[in-house]
Amino acid sequence: MTTFDDREKAEEARYKHDQEFQFKVMARRNKLLGMWAAEQMGMATAEAEAYAKEVVISDFDEPGDDDVLRKVLGDLTKNSVTCDEHSLRQEMDRLLSVATEQVKAE
Repeated sequence: MTTFDDREKAEEARYKHDQEFQFKVMARRNKLLGMWAAEQMGMATAEAEAYAKEVVISDFDEPGDDDVLRKVLGDLTKNSVTCDEHSLRQEMDRLLSVATEQVKAE
């Protein structure tokens, strides 16, 4: 039974690690997205940092990316920045790759 127990513990540890990694990657992606959107809206550095934090926090509203998408797309539209949902999703996908590499490198 100890071999089975050891294997079970290893699987649990791997699952926990994978979940933490995914959380870090998504938070990093959302921060990068917030910084990108802030740049599009012409925000200064301090204002951009604060906005990026708002984008990260907005991801806790509901599961998935729709809450982040709505926030950023709405903010871009309010600030007269031309961007459609498809283009924003492409940017989110691009930044997901960047975030994954950054978190792996840590």
